Amino acid sequence: MDEAFAQAKLTHVAVSPRKGEAARTVLTRDDFTQAYDEIAQWEGYAPTPLVSLSGLADELGLAQIAYKDEGPRFGLGSFKALGGAYAALRVLQREIAKRTGHDVALAPIRNGEYAAQCKDITLVSATDGNHGRSLAWGCQRFGAPCRIYIHAEVSAGRAQAMRDLGADVVRIEGDYDESVARAKAEAEVNGWFVVSDTSWPGYSAPPRDVMAGYGVMVREACEALSQPPTHVFLQGGVGGLAAAVAATLHQHWGEARPRVVVVEPEWAACLIESARRGTATSVSIADETIMAGLSCGEPSQMAWEILAQEASDYLTIPDLIVAPTVRLLARGDCGDPQVEAGESAVAGLAALIAAHEDPALWRTLGLDAQSRVFLIGSEGVTDPVIFREIMEGVRHG
Repeated sequence: MDEAFAQAKLTHVAVSPRKGEAARTVLTRDDFTQAYDEIAQWEGYAPTPLVSLSGLADELGLAQIAYKDEGPRFGLGSFKALGGAYAALRVLQREIAKRTGHDVALAPIRNGEYAAQCKDITLVSATDGNHGRSLAWGCQRFGAPCRIYIHAEVSAGRAQAMRDLGADVVRIEGDYDESVARAKAEAEVNGWFVVSDTSWPGYSAPPRDVMAGYGVMVREACEALSQPPTHVFLQGGVGGLAAAVAATLHQHWGEARPRVVVVEPEWAACLIESARRGTATSVSIADETIMAGLSCGEPSQMAWEILAQEASDYLTIPDLIVAPTVRLLARGDCGDPQVEAGESAVAGLAALIAAHEDPALWRTLGLDAQSRVFLIGSEGVTDPVIFREIMEGVRHG
């Protein structure tokens, strides 16, 4: 194992989750079912692999590590393909119904029967890359104009991928949260429609649809697992992924659901700060993490409602263990299948390996020879240049 894992300093905050029904009421069974029923009809839909990392599990003294590889998802390389495009379709549905004065089903929009109306509905969002790519892909399919705001550190490769899908990409100075503010402000002035994966007061429908779409991958994983995991390590960001996964696992497994561990970059740790304070809390981002998709300083209010009741542990990890984890997966170390993953995909796995180097933390997290760990490999190689630099050892963080 790379010595970087032994050098890594992880911060851990343990909390007692609040009692409540957020996992059933903020995102309902109907929300998840409707998203699954729609997305499963899309051209190119297929469940993504649930990869057994049995060799690494043996190395760490665990019973199982199950890694949900979202790299093949719809050819877009990310779990975001399930969220942004579905939320876009739902925004179009609501707006077309409003303009026509009658209810509109999703299938006719998807099939082009409302192409003329869709051409007049511009959808916008801010992104670190993957959400914007999903939204651009959805807009291209449904015939709606798309405008994407990216911050200064989003790679040129990720920006071009969105342009290739027909999006108008606007790069701003500043960080992700500033790009969110710019998208909101310009949408309001121009009568455009924001399709965000984060919620704020008065804005909840699209982020709810985004998270409902994420439930598709968790349903696939639950159907592939013979028994419930004991632990799930989930990427942070604004919290939408973690909240959607936690809610789906709660609804599927009930009292047998796994212990939820949220993992964030140490340079963008809004969720661990929220856990410390007991309320959704924003943080300033001074340095950009290599985990571009997790570089978020402001948590989603809706996601935090769920995480406050479902997550018991919060970890931050340093950038120095990200590249070694990407290489470990890609090489198939420990005799495991080779998996090509992006930087944000490996946060949970990196935290798990580094935690093993700290026996006290390992025990605190309740990890032992009976533990079955579930991980979301949230992206494949979404920027080939960065992936190549990591594999060649050029990029370390």
